[in-house]
Amino acid sequence: MRIHQDQLVVATKGRGPVEISSRVSDLLRSWQLRNGLCHLFCKHTSASLTITENADPTVLQDLEGYFTRTVPDGDRRYAHSMEGPDDMSAHIRSVLTGPGLTVPFNQQGLCLGTWQGVFLWEHRTQRHSRTVVITFLGE
Repeated sequence: MRIHQDQLVVATKGRGPVEISSRVSDLLRSWQLRNGLCHLFCKHTSASLTITENADPTVLQDLEGYFTRTVPDGDRRYAHSMEGPDDMSAHIRSVLTGPGLTVPFNQQGLCLGTWQGVFLWEHRTQRHSRTVVITFLGE
């Protein structure tokens, strides 16, 4: 059993998803592991990781629309607004979607379904540089 750890720095363009599946797969190939688990961890409280549809972009639009309606920016009920009106809503969105994922892999790569992709989801309205720690445990 071998463990390899690396980091991805993901530049976001502001609120929304950034697919990172291919970048994770590239790292996996570089370590030449046959099978095991890939764990991803987002080191931020206003961005998150998720696995969702990667073929039809309207799915991503609908998900963002759901968050916009359900977790609005600048809600006067939020006490925390230290970094602006999108601050607390970004934290809530991150809690709902989560900072980590575990995906199995084999010789063919990540064991994702046909229409699945791994996404870093930026929840702030401004662009950011986000760090994802990736740990491969395999043989």
